[in-house]
Amino acid sequence: MKSFFAAGGAVPWSISGLSLFMSFFSAGTFVVWGSIAYEWGWVAITIQMAMCISGFLIGAFLAARWKKTNALTVAAYLTQRFGKRTQRYYTFLFLALSLGYTGAFLYPVAKILNVVTEVNIYHSILLLGGLIMVYTAVGGLWAVVVTDVLQFVILTAAVLIVLPLSLEKVGGWNRFIQEAPETFFHIFNDTYTPWFILAFIGYNTIFIGGNWAYVQRYTSVKDTLSAKKVGFLFGGLYLISPVIWMLPPMIYRVIDPGLTGLETEGAYLMMCMNVLPAGMLGMMLGGMIFATASSVNTSLNLAAAVLTNDVYRPLFPKAGNRQLMQVARGATLLFGLGTIGVAFMVPMAGGIVEVVLSIGAITGGALYAPAIWGLFSKVLDGSRILLITGLSLLINVYFKFISPWLFSFSLDRSSEMLVGVFLPLAMLGIVELYARGSGKKIGSGPSSISSPHHTENDPISPSGSGEKQNAYGLSVLGWSFLSMGILFVLIGIVASTARFYLFFMGILILILGVTLVRLSGKRKARLNTL
Repeated sequence: MKSFFAAGGAVPWSISGLSLFMSFFSAGTFVVWGSIAYEWGWVAITIQMAMCISGFLIGAFLAARWKKTNALTVAAYLTQRFGKRTQRYYTFLFLALSLGYTGAFLYPVAKILNVVTEVNIYHSILLLGGLIMVYTAVGGLWAVVVTDVLQFVILTAAVLIVLPLSLEKVGGWNRFIQEAPETFFHIFNDTYTPWFILAFIGYNTIFIGGNWAYVQRYTSVKDTLSAKKVGFLFGGLYLISPVIWMLPPMIYRVIDPGLTGLETEGAYLMMCMNVLPAGMLGMMLGGMIFATASSVNTSLNLAAAVLTNDVYRPLFPKAGNRQLMQVARGATLLFGLGTIGVAFMVPMAGGIVEVVLSIGAITGGALYAPAIWGLFSKVLDGSRILLITGLSLLINVYFKFISPWLFSFSLDRSSEMLVGVFLPLAMLGIVELYARGSGKKIGSGPSSISSPHHTENDPISPSGSGEKQNAYGLSVLGWSFLSMGILFVLIGIVASTARFYLFFMGILILILGVTLVRLSGKRKARLNTL
């Protein structure tokens, strides 16, 4: 159970950080941000670079505190900190809202397949949703982490090939700048104003620092220092990667300026189809699909953890390990079916950009800010954070749906994000000041949170099997990289263009694979001697 939901509890911080980066970065990079980059230009890079600030803030202030809770899930932390009633409320609210998030993340995976192969979008959702459900149910969190790291390496190598080929296609950097729209290189553009960026930093600090799925990346490493490094690595990657990743769809705007509406969601893929040599497009497509799918499988694994550990297990405390694993895999499949249903409704909601940003604005601060605040506050109790979450959600829903219908008044995107992020923070601050002023401790405080009391028969208590699973996970990564490196070299042999890039990337990936295989062998040898 600990391996299935926490990957053994000692994942190397570098792997956990890359997994966090891919879980969040890939949710809509090629579709959501690619669409914004094609339509508005440099502002897509500005938006993504803002997330590096969130990563550094999380590394400095939040990640270590989550690790100190010693909780397997955020639901377990809420039970320890605020009581069972509060935990139940947030559990069912989180599961309901996660269907919306996960369905929104499944849609761009299917969109990629739809654009490249012209397979019907709904058939694509069924095919890929079913595949993701199965391998997540089989492999647990290690299946999620391994695919995240694999796709990071594959896609980074691929995009470093796409970028120079895209510039060659457009006729060089100077022609790209000259023929791009007049406002294409403005730091802010259209509805993406400085206020939107400020709100986006606040939202992502709360979302990445408090989302139940992402908190797993801080709690599944071995200590608090490793948890901090996970946040810092995430921030560092977002400081560098946006420029590299967003230039291809921007360049495609000059090559083909005629995309409109939902067609812009396919700009990234169309650029790849124009420049990649035979074979490389297939690898890029596979990488994009499963990198984008990482947000789906992360949420599936987390939902299964919550349903198994925090809903089923308290009802059946005598359930054994085998029974709990059956429930975990069944919960993964059940939640996956719901996700497929939500993904079917994304086109009717105005496309993926509108869905992702609207869901984030309405729910992000309301759902995750109270739990984060509880990591620092000694005076908040469960009833007050429930009230704050409920009021914040009601106000956000009012401005999003009811006010435009009744009074023809709606918030613009910047205001929507600002209200969604800072309203719950303001409420939390007011309650905190009131409680401190009254001189009463109305909550148990973070200092009361201690390590869960594991027993010999506890199915999720740490054991040596976790270290064996981690060594095995590194071995899987190493051999996978060796296979991918060989593929790059073989594609370079048969390709008519970009041979140097393919050979160079293939050799680097082969070196990485050999390193991980040797590291895994040393860990297994050390475990065998203990």
